[in-house]
Amino acid sequence: MPDLLIELFSEEIPARMQQKAAEDLKRLMTDGLVDAGLTYAGAAAFCTPRRLALTVQGLTAESPALREERRGPKVGAPDKAVAGFARGAGVPVDALEERDDKKGRFYYATVETPGRSADAITAELLEKVIRSFPWPKSMRWGVGTLRWVRPLHSILCILSDEEGARVVPLEVDGIAAGKTTRGHRFMAPDAFDVTGFDDYEARLKRAHVVLSAEERADAIWQEATSQAFAQGLEVVEDRGLLREVAGLVEWPVVLMGSIDDAFLGLPPEVLQTSMKEHQKFFSVRNPKTARIEKFVTVSNIETADHGATILAGNQKVLAARLSDAKFFWENDLRVAQDDGLTAWTDKLSNVTFHNQLGSQKDRIDRIAALARDIAGAVGADAGLAEQAARVAKADLSSEMVYEFPELQGLMGRYYAEAAGLPAEVAAACEEHYAPLGPSDDVPSAPVSVAVALADKLDTLTGFWAIDEKPTGSKDPFALRRAALGVIRLILTNGLRLSLDRFIDAQLVRQKKGLNGGADAADLQALDALVDAIADHGVFGAALRSVLDRIRGTDNEKVGDEGSLLRTVGDKVPDLSTDLLAFFHDRLKVHLRDEGIRHDVIDATLAMDGSDDIRLLVARAEALAAFLKTDDGENLVQGFKRANNILTQAEEKDGVEYSFGADPKFAEADEEKALFDALERAQAAIDPAMQAEDFGAAMAAMASLRAPVDAFFEAVQVNAESQVLRRNRLNLLSQIRSVCLKVADLTRLEG
Repeated sequence: MPDLLIELFSEEIPARMQQKAAEDLKRLMTDGLVDAGLTYAGAAAFCTPRRLALTVQGLTAESPALREERRGPKVGAPDKAVAGFARGAGVPVDALEERDDKKGRFYYATVETPGRSADAITAELLEKVIRSFPWPKSMRWGVGTLRWVRPLHSILCILSDEEGARVVPLEVDGIAAGKTTRGHRFMAPDAFDVTGFDDYEARLKRAHVVLSAEERADAIWQEATSQAFAQGLEVVEDRGLLREVAGLVEWPVVLMGSIDDAFLGLPPEVLQTSMKEHQKFFSVRNPKTARIEKFVTVSNIETADHGATILAGNQKVLAARLSDAKFFWENDLRVAQDDGLTAWTDKLSNVTFHNQLGSQKDRIDRIAALARDIAGAVGADAGLAEQAARVAKADLSSEMVYEFPELQGLMGRYYAEAAGLPAEVAAACEEHYAPLGPSDDVPSAPVSVAVALADKLDTLTGFWAIDEKPTGSKDPFALRRAALGVIRLILTNGLRLSLDRFIDAQLVRQKKGLNGGADAADLQALDALVDAIADHGVFGAALRSVLDRIRGTDNEKVGDEGSLLRTVGDKVPDLSTDLLAFFHDRLKVHLRDEGIRHDVIDATLAMDGSDDIRLLVARAEALAAFLKTDDGENLVQGFKRANNILTQAEEKDGVEYSFGADPKFAEADEEKALFDALERAQAAIDPAMQAEDFGAAMAAMASLRAPVDAFFEAVQVNAESQVLRRNRLNLLSQIRSVCLKVADLTRLEG
């Protein structure tokens, strides 16, 4: 069984594309080999800046011969149909056989496909893979038609077994396959032949090429950390940068350089970002002072002066880059200290957030108002929350963030501290963007939480107000991420928030912004509506009383049919309901990893307070734990049995059996015991649910398992006596009503 070795040698492949390209080469080749009838024992793909390589071990020497029988048209069918069938099967008409079948007599063709050699299959498949390779970007060069990420120089393709290595005959756009490759571009540029993968990997290493990207990354990290440790320093870990640098070199040579003292006063994040983005340098930190004092660069060549010339050049370029960063930092500090960030926030009135949702300054005003509303619910000072919201995005106007957008928020904290703003405000400037992903840290400081919630809720309500919701896999404004951020802020901090109230208020503010051309009376009415929401809660059934309350002001117009207030009042409840449903969908996704089924969430959504995420999760966790017990699983089945019998009887009789169950009509002991159990359970469930002691409520419901089971074992519900039948159906209704006090068990699957 031969081993296959493939190498596609080209000019430098962008580092970001290498790993995916290696995986694609492996997938396309191995899938194609299997589809062609070959099997293999193992496969591995490799990448360096100048080559993709694939080794396939234990490949079968040829595909098996196949024999297939195909049924054609009935005997007596038109000659053209018979001839077409024979042609499609690849056999002459006189080779067709007539056979009897259950449905009559048919023509049959026997198609024999001979086995093919691994050489032929590999040649055909590799040419197809090369010509249709899924590069994100590709190019043509010279006069050929082949497209590759960079000009392709050579193809190595050999099959090796105990008899030796042989080249697979293949040519793609004038590039003939061979057994030759090259080593390092400068240190070992000469071509050499290989006989198999082990020989290939070993000879490449002697030619100063480390084939494995993982091995290159490990070598870089070990040497960098060793050099830093020797000087009492530590390398700032950055796995993404490590992967990228490993894709830039074939023979990593680690060099450590120094940062000029003039730049050591820059914030460490500025130094780290500048060196990473512009130079691909690793930052080296002094653990005692947390300052970035040195850097690590990775060269692709060994030099006689041990990298001194390379370091000198890198340090010269770095000094120029850091001079720019220092200039931005000092200018920004001067602005922050002079006017306390107000000049930057004023500039944001000229920066469009969205063409329908206004400028960044408009958005800041909305966030500040909502942050003040939220502050009390999260234990924050309302004044500080509003102040933090008004300056949190000021750094978007700074020169440093213009140069390095990834530093937004962080620089806001530095500038707020320089402006002498309260520590809570400075912290909120940095933390209000968080969490950006499912694994990011969640802010816990009350002011930061208030601003972070307001920021994300404003984003969501804004795009809901203009009907720019996520669709399918498209979410250009990261609204799913914003909703998950709200959920994590609430759950991590154990917050009890009525989301409806804040969603409604912000939707009204969004609608006010969208109707900025309305007259003053209408806009004043919308402000009054926001105040009413803050005082009285949410829309829904209370909308009429809210409108009546506002109508009692001096403005007679606000309650008229067709007014802006009435229009907004008609639309906002539907938008609010839809946005809350979006939160519920994100919550299901979030809790799925914790083992809570989506139908468990659905069962608790039917209860009051579904806009309180923390309450909803507490109910769901209690119900999920209950369903994992034998009592819980069996009681749910008993509940469903009772509900099904009751539903069918109500449909048949055209009446609702929802009251009137009387113990005096109970005959069997099991029936009487169920009456007593339901009474005890209801007496325990009601106060437990009111106290939000869901564990106790579930325990009380679990106590019904045995009496419900016994009832169905011993009692016939549809008795001949109509009195007994009605009483027992009403008893089933009582089972349903008691269980539904805890959760809507009808929504549970299975």
